[in-house]
Amino acid sequence: MSVQKHISRMTAPGITARKGGEPIVCLTAYDAPTAAIIDEYCDLILVGDSVGMVVHGLNSTVGVTLEMMILHGQAVMRGSNKALVVVDLPFGSYEDSVESAFKSASKVMMETGCQAIKIETGSYAAATISYLTERGIPVMSHVGLRPQSVNVLGGYRARGHDQKAAAEILANAKAAAEAGSFAIVVEGVNTKLADEVTKAVNVPTIGIGASSNCDGQILVTPDMLGLFERTPKFVKKYEDLKGVTERAVKTYAEEVKSRVFPSKEYTYKFK
Repeated sequence: MSVQKHISRMTAPGITARKGGEPIVCLTAYDAPTAAIIDEYCDLILVGDSVGMVVHGLNSTVGVTLEMMILHGQAVMRGSNKALVVVDLPFGSYEDSVESAFKSASKVMMETGCQAIKIETGSYAAATISYLTERGIPVMSHVGLRPQSVNVLGGYRARGHDQKAAAEILANAKAAAEAGSFAIVVEGVNTKLADEVTKAVNVPTIGIGASSNCDGQILVTPDMLGLFERTPKFVKKYEDLKGVTERAVKTYAEEVKSRVFPSKEYTYKFK
C-alpha cells in the first residue's frame, strides 16, 4: 500500500521567523483553482475581503459578509496545501468588542480550516489582537491605507502624508506587534514611513504600495494578472489576462456562429 506524502503548511510562527530574512511571498486567492496555482510559489495566501470588489463587483469592501469570507476561505483551503492561509475578518465582524471578534474569528477558522485571520488595525485593535492570540487565534494586522475605513478616510489615497498621520500609523503598528500579531500588512504609505515601521517592529512587515525593504510583499492576484482596465499605481501587471480572455472568447463566439465549433473531435459518436 502506498503512503501519501504529507506536506506541512507554513505556520504563523514560521512567517514570524522570516523577519529580516528571505522576503515573504504573498498573494490573494478567492477560489480553489487560483489557490492551487499560486500555492507552489507563495509562503502566505490571503483570502482578502477584496473579494467583494474583484469577484462580486462591489464598490468597496464594506459590503462583504462573514459568510462570503467563509465560502471563499473554504475554496482556497481545498485548492492549497503548502502556504499559510489567512482569511480577512470583514467590516463589522470584530470592531465592537473582543468577544465579537473572537466569535467571528473562531467561526472562520473552524469552518474553513485556515491557519490565521487578518484585521485592519486602528487604535482599538491592540486589545483585540491580544485577546485573540491568547485564545489560540494567530492574527495578521493591517496598517496604513485601510480599505474598510474608506468612508472615514475619504477614498483610497495613500496615507501618512503629514507627521501626525504618519506617527499614528507607526504607533498602531507598534501596538499591533506588541499585542501579538505574527505579521503586519503595511499598505499605501511612502517608502520612508514603511521603512520606519519595518525597523520599529519585531515581526515581519508585508508591503503593498509601501517599500521593497518590507519583509515581504503582497498583491491582489487579479490586479497583477491584468484582469482589470484600471491598475493601482503600486501594482505591476505581470500578465494581460483580460486581453487573453477577450481574445479567447471572441474566437469562441466566432466559431460558434460559423459552426466551426464543435468540430468532430469535440463531439461524441457511438458505434
